[in-house]
Amino acid sequence: MTQAPQFTGAGTLTRSAHAEQLLEMYRRMRRIRRFEERASALYKATEIPGFLHVSIGQEATAVGACWPLGARDGITSTHRGHGHVLAKGLDTASMMAELMGKEAGTNRGRGGSMHIADPSLGIYGANGIVGAGLPIAAGVATAAKLRKAGDVVVAFFGDGAVAQGMFHEAVNLAAVWDLPVVFLCENNHYSEFSPASAQHRAPLSARAAGYGIGYAHVDGNDVLAVAGMMTDVVERLRKGGGPVLVEAETYRWHGHYEGDPERYRSAEEVAAAKERDPLLVARRHLAEAGVDEAVVDAVDKEIDEEIEAAFTRARALPEPAPETLYDFVSAPRATVREPAPAAGEVFRSMDAVRLALEHELAADPSVFVAGIDVGAGGNVFGLTRGLAQAFPDRVRDTPISESAVIGTAVGAAMAGMRPVVEVMYMDFIGVCFDMLLNQAAKLRFMTGGRASLPLVVRTQFGAGRSSGSQHSQSLEALLAHIPGLTVVMPSNPADTYGLLRAAIQDPNPVIFVENRLQYGLKGPRPAEDHLIPLGRARVVREGTDVTLVSWSRMVQEALAAAETLAAEGVSVEVIDLRTIAPLDRETVLASLAKTNRLVIAHEAVRDFGVGAELSALAVDEGFWHLDAPVTRVAPPPVPAPYAPSLERLWLPSRDTIAETVRRIAAV
Repeated sequence: MTQAPQFTGAGTLTRSAHAEQLLEMYRRMRRIRRFEERASALYKATEIPGFLHVSIGQEATAVGACWPLGARDGITSTHRGHGHVLAKGLDTASMMAELMGKEAGTNRGRGGSMHIADPSLGIYGANGIVGAGLPIAAGVATAAKLRKAGDVVVAFFGDGAVAQGMFHEAVNLAAVWDLPVVFLCENNHYSEFSPASAQHRAPLSARAAGYGIGYAHVDGNDVLAVAGMMTDVVERLRKGGGPVLVEAETYRWHGHYEGDPERYRSAEEVAAAKERDPLLVARRHLAEAGVDEAVVDAVDKEIDEEIEAAFTRARALPEPAPETLYDFVSAPRATVREPAPAAGEVFRSMDAVRLALEHELAADPSVFVAGIDVGAGGNVFGLTRGLAQAFPDRVRDTPISESAVIGTAVGAAMAGMRPVVEVMYMDFIGVCFDMLLNQAAKLRFMTGGRASLPLVVRTQFGAGRSSGSQHSQSLEALLAHIPGLTVVMPSNPADTYGLLRAAIQDPNPVIFVENRLQYGLKGPRPAEDHLIPLGRARVVREGTDVTLVSWSRMVQEALAAAETLAAEGVSVEVIDLRTIAPLDRETVLASLAKTNRLVIAHEAVRDFGVGAELSALAVDEGFWHLDAPVTRVAPPPVPAPYAPSLERLWLPSRDTIAETVRRIAAV
């Protein structure tokens, strides 16, 4: 086995740093210290709302780690991230305004202390979820590697994050892909209220060896030691080296959060730690370099004035106006016209997926595809077969690590790529739900529009073949309930092609849900430039007596039911939603106004589903058009059965749909 590289920290900077560089390091640390002290005081005075986690005592780690980074290099941060983002170049004025919830804040008052980001400065977000920045950093590093620009990423995390599955997934993925990322652990010896000894048994050095990556240990209170170490590490990564795990030992002076009673440690322990104050250590270095104490005191005064000016300015600024409540949830979409019906040779839905991916990969170099066995294996259903050979490096196999896969998409999207990643089965979204719920869906909003999230998550589902309760679920209601996510579910081959291409070109995170029982479904092939507008339903069969709304495979059952009922003299208008979120309310309401009756058929269980939302829409906005109860045809709230006899009973069919429509039409 190849020996993982080790780093001594004896870089040239630690031996012969110039006084000017030393003074600048001190200035940056002093800026962090005073910002944090002022923020702490403002929180106590209730001028800063929400949660506040300050990094007093950890300044040297932030400044030293960011010292060798350039403007294009990236960082991800933590809930204790003020020091990191200030060290990377964020200005104190907009940041203070952000903490105070002002419109002129870094993120327009939408993020606050735990969610500050500015991708234009390479700051890909502080994060309120422990460990969540690590998979995102892997995505930023993936973008850097694909562009071959020599950029690197530093992912800050605390010692508590080592217990998170996201830590393992991100580090393992970075190791497998040889990504230019430094995983930098600020080991302050406490995971919230718990000492590190109660959280872990294996040291980080052993973990790094287990992943086959480099490891370095450094005194996190000595800015010269950290900067020297990081200069060596970053230089190696710029030359093509793989990921490195750096452990910087430090100590936080304040509690886990402002207001923490700190019953878990003694005042004597804190006092002893303060004897290694990073600013005092830096002052000693300055004295050894011949810098007069008066010069250092002048820096203190300069920073004090800067922070006070930032506070005074922020206090006078307005909060976001009420009319901006809905801003930044989603990026504006380009206008796409409904295309002409497909009329080409017959092809299958599985062909539509591959052709759409192939088209977008060829048309846009920022598009890449990643997922479990999507490369050499061509996907578990053969949908991506041949793409890895046609687009080397841009169709990438991943470990079985759904959180890392989705986190990589989030980071790469923020870094300017258009990732298309696959979660093999829709049931598996539970494994990576944080990356959908708290990252992909919310980052544009929480950054006040600074973050761009053009990514697609492809997945599939489908009951009816005895796949059991963990491989049959239709979970679109979970995803549609999350503001910021677009959810698409096509029902035929032409729509699969046009909607997938539109999803890849869209500036928002899109969950694209295919039905595996339809991969062999045949239909006319559309033109190569075929695009279908997202958020627009389609009337796929005109009718006058009952409106029947459905999506995905159940549309085919709805159409079959409508054909049966037509022979009985019942005229059914069938609507294919195509996009679940955002919901095309107008098309549904217009049809209801014509037929005065509404039936909804879907494969997801009935309770609390999209059908319930459509029912509420009809009662709320279409009440005066209703001549009969709104009715849903859906499985009962029971997990998908394995036995075919029970599954047939559980799953709606064209017969159960027709029976329900017949009853409603007779009212």
